[in-house]
Amino acid sequence: MTLEQLVRLTTTMFLHGGWLHVLSNMLYLWIFGDNVEDRMGHFNYLVFYLISGYLASLVHIFVDPVSNSPLIGASGAIAGILGAYLLLYPRARVLTLVFIVFFIQIIPIPAVIFLGLWFFLQLMSGTAGLSAQAVQGVAFWAHIGGFVAGVALVKFFAGGERVRY
Repeated sequence: MTLEQLVRLTTTMFLHGGWLHVLSNMLYLWIFGDNVEDRMGHFNYLVFYLISGYLASLVHIFVDPVSNSPLIGASGAIAGILGAYLLLYPRARVLTLVFIVFFIQIIPIPAVIFLGLWFFLQLMSGTAGLSAQAVQGVAFWAHIGGFVAGVALVKFFAGGERVRY
């Protein structure tokens, strides 16, 4: 990989497709990122974030090497943080807005269930997106690659045992 390609992959992690894209990424970063950063330390967290983002981008490129859509956003790197959170805080409760017909509830859901469901939805969407008729626009395979990278790399950056709740 050339320096120019590395710079391109880095800048894609800081570009977004609109305000909703930025806000949704920042929401996930706000909910999950601070705990992971506290556990890893500032420098390790930055390196972990960047490596997760690079690996997420490479998975997306590998799965769809002829894509005409630009690869932008921090979603792959943030997915790495979600993977790390899953291993570090599996029993933590994630306050989740749930719509039940006309009723709206805020329910605490264990992180292992919340993030497991999130990953499953990414995997199903990514698999469906492999068909020629699929509408492009979301880099589901970058999400999947980032999440798997986070799970694989967390012990090298966080060390120690997982947190028990």
